[in-house]
Amino acid sequence: MAHQFFFNPYILDNLPAPASGFDVVQDISEPRLRMYITSHGVKSFFVRKRVHGRDKRIIIGNWPEMDIESARAAVADVLTAAATPPPVRRHQITFKKFLSVYMANRVRRREYSREKLVRAINRHLSGLFEKNISEITADDISRVIDGIDGRAIAGRMQELLQSIFNYAIEMGYLKENPIVDMPKVVQHRRVRPLNKSGLVRLMHVIEKQESPTLRAAFQMLIYGFAPKSAIFSMQWSDLDFNQYTWRDRPLADAAVVLLQNIDQDGKWVFRGRGRGHLTDPRTAWRKIAHDAGIENLTMDDVYKFMMRHLIWASDREEFRENMNNLVNEIFE
Repeated sequence: MAHQFFFNPYILDNLPAPASGFDVVQDISEPRLRMYITSHGVKSFFVRKRVHGRDKRIIIGNWPEMDIESARAAVADVLTAAATPPPVRRHQITFKKFLSVYMANRVRRREYSREKLVRAINRHLSGLFEKNISEITADDISRVIDGIDGRAIAGRMQELLQSIFNYAIEMGYLKENPIVDMPKVVQHRRVRPLNKSGLVRLMHVIEKQESPTLRAAFQMLIYGFAPKSAIFSMQWSDLDFNQYTWRDRPLADAAVVLLQNIDQDGKWVFRGRGRGHLTDPRTAWRKIAHDAGIENLTMDDVYKFMMRHLIWASDREEFRENMNNLVNEIFE
């Protein structure tokens, strides 16, 4: 049975990723709405519907690209559409035109993420654009997928095409998915190289960093329980040291002490060049990871490690206590 609670942004932001596979949680306000949390940290709203005797799980959208109220509002329409027989369309439509329909109706992403997807589509799938979608064969898809350099992006494009063709069936342009039986692209998943002893070594090296800004920012990657993009763009206006919170999310004691020792001048906590905030200090990070003896370590590996070991709790104070316990367990 899925774990049930009232979906809210704070809880969904802090749901930990499972070590493997996926977890499922269920909304109390709209019990038909559920969420997958994968081991890679992807969080997807979905509903279940029995269609023609088969249990069908329908993805609505990903959090946080889709907000909670939009997901709740979409449940009824998605379930109704799933139970409606697809129309039979006699006229043809090119893959490019249908792709525009798919992007408008099925892709719910923030602007930057959407633009990134469009660039990938234009680069890798343009060979299919002028073909009628009903005439595209498994051989056509195989040639496209085999021509993509990189197994990871090839796998993502195959998954995207699977979704596009399934939607074409729903819309009545296809009777069957041309790649339903195509073997999935074998992807060599990256093994995250961090463990507790490695994290202790990493902290010792970070403490020797000459730049005060980089030293504090890298320490906050450990104490902040958030991705690097969120850490580096922290603003003083988002912090409340009376409540020990950052954007209404709890801060561990170590994070509070660290932040209070930084000069509070300007807009950004971690200032970069010019008037902006710190962005992506890769060179400094690679040297730190090398000195700690952890090659190929990314900054977000630290966040993933901390969240995998953090015990989740819906109560904010209990969650903050769990943060403190984890930090103490590692470094004391």
